Amino acid sequence: QVHVVESGGGLVQAGGSLRLSCAASGRYFNTYAVGWFRQAPGKEREFVAAINWSGSSTFYADSVKGRFTVSRDNARNAAFLEMNGLKRDDMAVYYCAAGRPKGSSDSYSSSAEFDYWGQGTQVTVSS
Repeated sequence: QVHVVESGGGLVQAGGSLRLSCAASGRYFNTYAVGWFRQAPGKEREFVAAINWSGSSTFYADSVKGRFTVSRDNARNAAFLEMNGLKRDDMAVYYCAAGRPKGSSDSYSSSAEFDYWGQGTQVTVSS
C-alpha cells in the first residue's frame, strides 16, 4: 500500500515553469511506478507522464513531450514533475498516482493501472 500527496501547484505565467512534488509513504514505494495525470475544467482526466519503479524508463503524452520531465528519488520516497514552457492548455488539477502497470509500455498511460491516488494540486496558467 502507498499513500501519496501532491504539492507545488500554483499560479504561473504562460511560458513559465513549475515543479510538482509527490510525497509517498509505504514500505514498497520502490516497487511502484508513478504516474501523473491531469484534469482540466470540462474535460476528462488525461495522462501526462509516468516513470517506472526504478526510474530507468519514462513515458510522456505527446502534448507535454519536450516540455515536462518526470523523475523520482526512491531514497526519499518522492516523485516529481518538472513543467517548462507552460501553456494555458496545461491549466488543470494534477494528480500523482502509484501503481504496478501490467503488460506493454502502453499500460503506463492508463489510469486504470494505478491504484493509489493523491488529492490533486491546482496548476493555473495566466496569459
